[in-house]
Amino acid sequence: MKALVTGAGGQLGRALVARLGASTHALDHGDLDVTDAAAVSAVVQSVRPDVLINATAYNKVDAAESEPEAAFAVNATAVLGLALAAQRVGALLVHVSTDYVFDGTASRPYVEGDAPRPINAYGHSKRAGEVIVETVGAPALLVRTSGVFGPGGSRAKGGSFVDRILERARSGAALRVVDDQRFAPTYAPDLAGALVALIEGKATGIVHVANEGTCSWHELAVAALELAGLPAAVDRISSSELAAPARRPAYSVLSTARFAERTGAPLRPWRAALAEMLGERAPRGV
Repeated sequence: MKALVTGAGGQLGRALVARLGASTHALDHGDLDVTDAAAVSAVVQSVRPDVLINATAYNKVDAAESEPEAAFAVNATAVLGLALAAQRVGALLVHVSTDYVFDGTASRPYVEGDAPRPINAYGHSKRAGEVIVETVGAPALLVRTSGVFGPGGSRAKGGSFVDRILERARSGAALRVVDDQRFAPTYAPDLAGALVALIEGKATGIVHVANEGTCSWHELAVAALELAGLPAAVDRISSSELAAPARRPAYSVLSTARFAERTGAPLRPWRAALAEMLGERAPRGV
């Protein structure tokens, strides 16, 4: 399988390159600006991959409220160029989307067929990218995920949520984390492995992928501090107290039943993945 990965410098991109091996054509933002459709077309025509994995994303949720054009340029318009380029060479497009395409009013995990209703600019831009993939109509795998964390974190955000919590704890800063948003954290290396498994299984369409289990951001922060051996207190606050520019879904847990059916097993629990990231000896089982 000849793979081309865009966004290879991000936390998911790095995990994908590590998983796929040195033969992968890995392009970060310095190598390829995905918003340049002509450049995208030229690269894809030159490489002629079997699979084009788009790990590029504008994921600054709050900033997207004040700069929606930037969010849509990367998360939607650029996706059109990637989808068309993949179609021209007969490559499978693998596009990664988000739980934030949902409004958070559900009381059970969202399945792939649930109607998207984003409530912030970032979610709208990601949903637009999904619609573009579906409209182009070429073979594609669209994976929704949530709360991605991993070694090195997201450079655009200054590290993952876990990185930032540990850094603040070590500096002695007060920790106040929302406890009224529920989701499923997803470990970037596990997500990369899941994408490869789906590709190898010739999966197409929409598939939800996340580590097993759910938590709030407060619970994730407490778990990270416990596993890192940092005795810091974390105050619970509400989303309204945080007063972030972008609204978040109160409940955005994704059902991963379809993923388990197509690959034979779910991903391991998020806490086991977090323990691995933080250097604990944790089993890789389900």
